[in-house]
Amino acid sequence: MSTKPTVTLQKCTHRNQAIVAFRFEYDKTLIEHIRKLPHMRWSQTQQYWYQATALFNLNTVFEHLKPIAYVNYAPLYNTPASEATLQPPAIPKYAHRQTIELPHGYAEKLEQKRYSESTQRTYVAYFKDFVYAMNGKPLDAISEERINAYILSLIKEHNISSSQQNQRINAIKFYYEKVLGKERMLFDIDRPRREKRLPEVLSKNEIFSLIKQTKNIKHKCLIMLIYSCGLRRSEAINIQLTDMNSKRRTLLIRHAKGNKDRTVPIPEKTMNIIKEYYFKHKPSTWLFEGVNHQPYSATSIDKVIKRAARNAGITRRVYPHILRHSFATHHLEQGTDLRHIQVHLGHSSTKTTDIYTHVSNKAIARIKNPIDDF
Repeated sequence: MSTKPTVTLQKCTHRNQAIVAFRFEYDKTLIEHIRKLPHMRWSQTQQYWYQATALFNLNTVFEHLKPIAYVNYAPLYNTPASEATLQPPAIPKYAHRQTIELPHGYAEKLEQKRYSESTQRTYVAYFKDFVYAMNGKPLDAISEERINAYILSLIKEHNISSSQQNQRINAIKFYYEKVLGKERMLFDIDRPRREKRLPEVLSKNEIFSLIKQTKNIKHKCLIMLIYSCGLRRSEAINIQLTDMNSKRRTLLIRHAKGNKDRTVPIPEKTMNIIKEYYFKHKPSTWLFEGVNHQPYSATSIDKVIKRAARNAGITRRVYPHILRHSFATHHLEQGTDLRHIQVHLGHSSTKTTDIYTHVSNKAIARIKNPIDDF
């Protein structure tokens, strides 16, 4: 007689929303059953199924799962200390994001403009913060001075970064310019000076060590593909099997940053490791799949690369985008034309790609120091 699996229900907070998480050991039949519950969602970052607390009904869940699983709902009322660490901390200062309503047309216009899901989430969150700070005042009656004062208070009181400052400004401008259709630059909001930070780069030896010390074929394939094709993390996550042409050894990257497509060549060594990985793991839709054949999560990719760095004995911080920076720099050092690198990376302008000339050892070595004449 087989033992039924146990589903533990636990109160959590996910993306600043109160939810009930469904925790259980992987079971394909149970997953299919749980997916049939109304309003179920899957969290790639937390790796659990969940329902919003406002939509959760214990009786419905209990009756639905009772035939195939035991339901442990005790944590809903008294979370044991041992499980407390599993619950993401709530963020009280952003609790208003759950109750503030967006003005009509804001979310719809973001979708119409085909903004990425990440940008949509950011704009929505930041604009809700703005609406909350205005304390009920009609949005069309807010002056330029008031908006500037709001941004300035965020800088002084919360020490927001220049990047976040620009995103918050863009979220506000989007409403007035795109949703209401007012003239461009309606508000003369001061912009921060763009920070000019040089990209961090690994040496070729460090990259080779990273790959060599990774024994898991799936993880090795992931690292090699990101590096050798100069991919962003999000681009690696969204690769489908149909995006690859093994005969031509090309990869079609769809809806990348700026909603642009591009095609990049796949080196022969990387293509070979992809084939080896495919025949061993047989992914169904996405090249890199996680639980329940969903795309690999961003968190999982971070962990894979950090673990590989530890195994390779690299002590400094290693993260997915450093592989892309390294790809561009190594290409520049071996004489690849800057324009070619720009197209490969999907940059709109060579000005963006030009930053790699500042970290290229070859470019630096060509500069003769006057002291050598003495």
